[in-house]
Order: sequence, then structure tokens, then C-alpha cells
Amino acid sequence: MIFDFGYLALVLSLVLCAFGMAAGFWGGQLESRAFYPGSAARKLGPDTAKQFSAPWSERLTDSSFHSVYAVCGLVSVAAVILWYGLLTDQFQLSYIWNSSERSLPTFYKFAAIWGGQAGSLLFWTLLLSLFSTAAALTFRNKHRYLMPFVNATLLATLLFFLTLLVFSANPFEQIGIVPSDGRGLNPLLQNYWMVIHPVMLYLGWVGLTVPFAFAVAALLSKRLDRRWVRTVRRWTLIPWMFLSAGIIMGSQWAYMELGWGGYWAWDPVENASFLPWLTATAFLHSVIIQEQRGILKVWNVTLIWLTFTLVILGTFTTRSGILSSVHSFAQSPVGPYFLVFLAVTTVGFLLLLYQRIPYLQGENEIDSISSREGAFLANNWLFAGIAFVVLWGTFYPMFSEILTGERIAVAAPWFNRVAGPLFLLLFVLMGVGPLLGWRRTGAKALRRQFTWPVAAALVSVPFLLLTSRNVFPVVGFSTCIFVAATIVQEFVRGTIARRKSRGELLPAALWGLMRRNGRRYGGYVIHFGIVLIGVAIIGNEFYQSTTHVTLASGASVDLAGYTLTYTDLESERRSNHTEIRANISVNDSATGRFLSEIVPRRNIYDKAPDQPTSEVGLRMTPAEDVYVILNGWEGDGSSATFTVYINPLTMWMWVGGLFVVLGTAVSVWPHPRPARTPRAVNSPFRESAPAGQAPA
Repeated sequence: MIFDFGYLALVLSLVLCAFGMAAGFWGGQLESRAFYPGSAARKLGPDTAKQFSAPWSERLTDSSFHSVYAVCGLVSVAAVILWYGLLTDQFQLSYIWNSSERSLPTFYKFAAIWGGQAGSLLFWTLLLSLFSTAAALTFRNKHRYLMPFVNATLLATLLFFLTLLVFSANPFEQIGIVPSDGRGLNPLLQNYWMVIHPVMLYLGWVGLTVPFAFAVAALLSKRLDRRWVRTVRRWTLIPWMFLSAGIIMGSQWAYMELGWGGYWAWDPVENASFLPWLTATAFLHSVIIQEQRGILKVWNVTLIWLTFTLVILGTFTTRSGILSSVHSFAQSPVGPYFLVFLAVTTVGFLLLLYQRIPYLQGENEIDSISSREGAFLANNWLFAGIAFVVLWGTFYPMFSEILTGERIAVAAPWFNRVAGPLFLLLFVLMGVGPLLGWRRTGAKALRRQFTWPVAAALVSVPFLLLTSRNVFPVVGFSTCIFVAATIVQEFVRGTIARRKSRGELLPAALWGLMRRNGRRYGGYVIHFGIVLIGVAIIGNEFYQSTTHVTLASGASVDLAGYTLTYTDLESERRSNHTEIRANISVNDSATGRFLSEIVPRRNIYDKAPDQPTSEVGLRMTPAEDVYVILNGWEGDGSSATFTVYINPLTMWMWVGGLFVVLGTAVSVWPHPRPARTPRAVNSPFRESAPAGQAPA
């Protein structure tokens, strides 16, 4: 009975979504007609027009807000009911029977809601309803002319997902009997990172619907000044932070669980999460130009739409079965729904954008390529180029099958070869852009800004050549050093300037600098995190060592300065699987000094004995990882087969991810309003007008 109530809650949510969407669009139109020149109501005069539209527009707008709250409540009830079924082993539900079992640990039962098709769609809908409610509550008394359209757009998106849940992927579908046990969760999902990694990705993906809703609202209401852009920037940064964390966590899961020695394989589902990250990052840079100079308005609106479209396209990719991936769900009937939704939103948005082009004319022009806006524009071109390369490579197998009848896969080397140079140029611009002034930068300012970073990069080259004669890692590392030097230079100059002007100690000056100019210096922290990720990628890509070996008990293998000795094999019974562990000691090859013991494992699950999973043995240090995979064994473990990797600098990828999250938190945190005092336009010591933004 309770599960019938869960389904009824979804049906009621769908009805309320349709009503609230219509109320929002209608109420917004009445507001626009009353307060904009050229409308029928405007001709009545301002006071008469307001009286004419106020009763209906206010009631309809209030109805859209109430619909958002009600839908959130009903969807939350449905999600809680499904969680109740998962935690209490209600196997009469088809979804729970397919995604859980009695012996499954409790935290995996909780996470099983996003482990299958229907449950993950319900979880997506829940998060979207929560984001919609948060936006409605935050701006209930602000942006009066935007919020009816914002509510309507959010409810329209919710309507689509609720349509899937009600008509195609019902999580409360019952199978008519009560089985004694379930089929179990996919073994690959029974990893601690899978408890949090999908949540971060969903918070990122779903949260990016809010800036899209504001963009649609601005176009519909014709209120396309800079105010909506400032609002959208923060509501883009927060989901961007979650998406960044989700991508890093997914890389950690692949690194630890899949057992292939790497963290990123350009898999279609990996790319599906990366594509909206690229366009959202481009928007976060280009929107600074619109705030500062009033240009790139059409491009910014287009980037928001592209980001939302790529989110929906990525969701379609993982759920339609058109591309094969270890991450994707089984083929299901939801694919056509996604195609229709993509077509409707694409055609509708582009028509609306075409009609609003006259309202999106730029207020200025880019005066010089040696300006911050010129660098940011080049940055956007590179982001767009990388996104196109990733999109084309991801869907090329599908296109090749349609055109030739043969599915031709595009592997990681192609992506690295084509996208790698674009990323290198992007890194260069990441260091160059913040050092340039608005409008143009003179020769003297260029020398002052770039002398030390360029010198640091050039000095590093001879030392880098001692590690490798390959030009690519040398160029890559020297570029990372250049960008890091520009970041350190900005912190040093800003801190010294504040210390001199305020008489503060250096730690207090640094803290005050970041607190007062969080947007600028939070961005630098993010850039530093990206530099660390770049260092890890270069080290892993060009300096990795590997061997595949079979060892008898007590035998050893030497690799890259380490001696690994296989000791023995042991097994242990867990709640729903058997764990096979190999004990390996790691010693320094030169001195024989014992360093650590690592334990690679294989998990054999009761419900899926033909799908054993690898849990790698790992010794992680700042310099390199010793990474061991247990591939197989003979009988009682008298010998075993291993794959061993020495992965240089990989730890800095995870550290870099932490810096990205920390920098984003600094950027979005409320900061005190800076004092307005005259300063030189291109001074590197400005505090009230940070690089890339207008004074608060």
C-alpha cells in the first residue's frame, strides 16, 4: 500500500508541475506586458497598467512558487518511500529486487537508489526539486520579473523527468510476488567512492539547470542587463564545484576499482560528465567580460544553453545504450523521451534567442588582443574547441555505424593527440590572462608582469631535460611552472601591497586579501589546483613504469627502484562476498630497506561470481604510487599473477581536486564590500577591482 502511495505522489507531482509551469509562464507574460514599452497594457499608463495586471500576475506567480514547494514535498515523500523499501528489503518492488539483496551492507542499500535506472531518475528529480525550491526561496522577493519564468522553466524540466518516472521508469513497479532475496547490486558499484561520487555528479549536473532557467527567464522577460548575469554566476559556480569534485572522485574510483593502472580512459560516460564541465567553465570566464565590459552577451547565453543541453545529452548517453561503457545503465525505453526533450528545448531556445538578438547587443568592443578580455575570449575558443573534439570522439562510433554499418571506436590515444595541444594552450592562457589589464596592456606592464614567471619557466627547462629527453613532458612541466609562478606572484604582490597600506603582519594581510577579494584569489586557488592536476597527468602519462609478472611465494620482482616480494595468499569471508588478498612487501632496491606492505585484493560476489572486482594494492607518496593488481592465482596461492605500475606524481591529482573545491568555496563565500577609492587601471595591486570582475 505504501508503495502505491509513492507512485501516487509522483503522479500528483506531475500534475502540479504542469499547472505550475503554465501559471509561471502566464504570470510572467502579464508582468512583462504591464511594465515594458510597446505592450498593450503599457499604453494605459504605468499606474493603470500595474492595477490591471497585478491581481492576476501576482496570483499566478504565487501559484508557480507554491507548485515548486509542493512538487519538492511530494517527490521527497516518494524518495523516502523508496529508501524505506531498500533499507527494509522490500523485494516485491522490481527495482529493489534488481538492485539490492539482504546481505548488502546498509550504506550500499542506501546508495542503491542511484545504482539503477528508475531509482537514479527519482534521485535526479529529487535533487532538481530541491534546487528549484532553494532558488525560489532565495529569490522570492528579488528579480520579480524573472522568477515566474524561472519557476516555469524549472517545473518544465521537472515535468520531463516526472513523465519518465510515471510512464517509462516507475521505481514502484511491483512484480506480484515477494522473492526471498534480491539479485544484488552491481559489484562495480560496491565501492566506497560510489556512495558519494554519483551524488557529487548529480549535484553538479542538476544544479546547472538553475542558470539555464535564469537565462530563459531573462530572454522571455527581455530583462537582459547585467543583474541576472551576476546572479547566475554564483548559481553556476556551486554546481560547477560539485561537478568538479564528482569528476575527481570518479577518477579515484576508476583508479582504485577498475584495476587498469589509470584514472581516465576517455570513456563515453566519463566524457558525458566532462563536456558540461568544459562549457560551464568557459561561461564562468566569459561572464566576467560581460560584467566588466558588457560584451559577449549572445555567447554567454549560448554557453548556458549548451551546458544544459550537454547535461541532458550525457544523461541520454548513459541511459539509452547507444554507446557502450562500464558506467552506463542497461538499455531502456527512456531514450526516445530524451531525444524528444532535447529536440524541443533546442528548437525552442534557439527560436527565442533569435527573437531576442536585438536586446543582446554588446555595449563595447574588444580593443586589443593584449587585454584581459582578449585572453578570456581566446580561452573560450579553446574550451569550445576541446568540447567539440570530445563530443565528436565520443559519438564517432555511433556516426560511423550509421554511415558505414561498422562501429569504429575512438580510443584514448586519439583524444590525447588531438585535445592535448589545446589543453597546453589553455594552460598558457590560464597564466597569461589574469596578468593582462582591461582594454589593453602596455609594453612596460607586460615586462613587469611576465618577467619572473617566464624566467622561472626557462630556468626549469635544463633540470627537466635531465629527467627526460622527450620534449612533450618538458614543455608541459615548464608551462605548469609558468602558471604556478604567475599565481604566486599575484599573491605575493597583493599581500605585500596590503601589508604596506594596512600595516598588518603577512599572515593577516594574506587572510584579509583573500577575504576581501574572494572572487579573484579564489580563482587563483582554483587555477593552482588545475596546475597540480596537470602535473599529475604529465607525470603519469610520460613517466609511468609497468610490468606483468607471475611470482611464486617468496619470489620478487624489481621495477623502477622498488623490489616487490610476494609473501602469501589469504581469504576472508565478508557479508556478501569472499575477499582474496595477496600480501606483498615493498623494499628499496638500492638499499634493501623495507618501505611498506601492500595488499591487492579480488572480491568474488555471491550474486555475481563471474564478475570479480579488483581492489588494488597501493603505496602512495608525493613522488609516486606503487600500484599492484592481483590478476589470478594457482590453487592455494603457491603462485600468483600481478600487474605492477609505478605511477609518478599521481597523488597531486587528488590534492589538486581539493584545491579546486577550496578555491570555489572561497569564490562563492560572501565578502565585505570593498571601499571605492581611485586606482590605476592596470595596477596589479588593486584590491577593490579584482582581476576579471567589477567592484562589488
